[in-house]
Amino acid sequence: MFQDPTQDADASKVSPTTLPEHQYETVRHLLLGSLTAVRNTIALLHTLHYAEPNDWSKPLPTGRPNEVMAILTKRVRVD
Repeated sequence: MFQDPTQDADASKVSPTTLPEHQYETVRHLLLGSLTAVRNTIALLHTLHYAEPNDWSKPLPTGRPNEVMAILTKRVRVD
């Protein structure tokens, strides 16, 4: 009725040589522009399945008139 959890344990192990090894790096994206342009770009990148809108920082003023910035930090695969 009950199965020993150690039974078939070796069958469930996957050899590290069968899985491709991928390298990951962190990149930061910085958007600068009007609030509308920054929001539209974030929406476009979401439509392209690149990043979720909530992954971006809140738009921050840059000190320049009508300009904000938003930052995204993302891990990307590099082969």
